[in-house]
Amino acid sequence: MSVVISKSAFFKVLINASSHDTKLLHTSMAIRNNLTIFREEFAKAKHVLVMTGAGISAESGIPTFRGKGGYWRKYQATGLATPSSFYANPSLIWEFYSHRRDVALTKEPNRAHHAVAELEKRFAAEGKKVIVITQNIDRLHHRAGSKNVIELHGSLYQTQCTECQRVEENWNSPIVPSLEGKGLPDPKTPDASIPISELPKCKVCEGLLRPNVVWFGESLRQDVLDKTWTAMSSCDFCLLIGTSSIVYPAAGFAPMLATRGIPVAEFNLEDTPATGDLRFHFNGKAGETLPPAIAP
Repeated sequence: MSVVISKSAFFKVLINASSHDTKLLHTSMAIRNNLTIFREEFAKAKHVLVMTGAGISAESGIPTFRGKGGYWRKYQATGLATPSSFYANPSLIWEFYSHRRDVALTKEPNRAHHAVAELEKRFAAEGKKVIVITQNIDRLHHRAGSKNVIELHGSLYQTQCTECQRVEENWNSPIVPSLEGKGLPDPKTPDASIPISELPKCKVCEGLLRPNVVWFGESLRQDVLDKTWTAMSSCDFCLLIGTSSIVYPAAGFAPMLATRGIPVAEFNLEDTPATGDLRFHFNGKAGETLPPAIAP
């Protein structure tokens, strides 16, 4: 069963997303770790929406913005991921993102990533559909083989010109020679203070490039929101994998589906604010719990 979500209702959640005290759902009890019931219901799915967060990538060794991975050198990572930080010190922010690009390239998709990609391939052969909406910017879903991926927050491997707004893929490591060997996370490492003339530049207009990611304080891009709304409107089952369900507006997506009768299955190391209102909850590493749940 798919339930049509009105566009006005979808964007209302986005507008009210910062109001964390607003209860989106009635209180219920998730079915915990029950593969039998889950697989009985999942077998009926024809259009699956997979929503993923930092937890799935953490299992591949990608640092998160929280906990031990919350700092780079002496800086809190969340403080670096802002437009104001970039324009105040583009050299420092490019060092940070150069490091993140290099780290992600050394990591591999894990069993959860591969399970999602294999599900998409299998469903396509059966005339069904799988769409991934990810908050992650590491491209591990693509590298695992997923084709239908919506990146809410952009990609480490795209740049955007600050002048002409041109967006371009770039997998070079380092992205420019001046960043060779830079970006080391040791707190004792001095900032490189690279001149703007030696930072990544647009091939078309020579404008300063920035990572094509959504920073704190920026809105999600309209084309991405439109694709997300379309995907949510047509799905009949949702898998919520490795997300804390506290980062808005994405935290409101799965609860919105649940209020409209769409079964949502959460795969996470621990309970989240959304757990009690979802249909299923599987506790543990997604690489261990997800593959047997969605296997043929």
